[in-house]
Amino acid sequence: MGTVLIAMPKSDDSLRIEGLIQGYGLMVDTKVCNTGAEILRVANDRDAGVVVCAKRMRDMSYGELMDYLPESFGMIVLTKDASIETFTQRMVKLMLPMKTSDLVSSIEMFLYDCIRPRKKKKPPAEKSDADKQIIEKAKLVLMDRNGMTEPEAFRYIQKVSMDTGRKSVETAEMILITNDG
Repeated sequence: MGTVLIAMPKSDDSLRIEGLIQGYGLMVDTKVCNTGAEILRVANDRDAGVVVCAKRMRDMSYGELMDYLPESFGMIVLTKDASIETFTQRMVKLMLPMKTSDLVSSIEMFLYDCIRPRKKKKPPAEKSDADKQIIEKAKLVLMDRNGMTEPEAFRYIQKVSMDTGRKSVETAEMILITNDG
């Protein structure tokens, strides 16, 4: 079971998001926090998880929170601001309004990365046409769901693959699987 920490400026919004996650049947431990400081306190007591937050919380911005968040936590920023370009292996944005399935898929993707043990890195092998098609489909999903550009989507897949010791095609397959949910 993973941990999902939720912090929005309005408590009602946080509770609504918690209800969406629980209503979708996702088996996670959810905790609504009122401030970034509370998120950090709870995150430091947990092994791994994901933070779902707004661009700005009561006491800090998402960027400040990310600087102090443990490495075992990812972040999903919910925003209407299309100019935010903060895609890393640990942080993505979802544009509002959003689909519940996009939020749940993003949470599952982060939790899958947190729980799955890292493999030893091997030298890259030549990609087959089938592998290239899978990666292209995953890039399209990331571009559509998270508002990424093609280079950002490719870099995201590449970075997550490097950080987890998985092949790019494995990461792409994981993205496609979580998108079907």
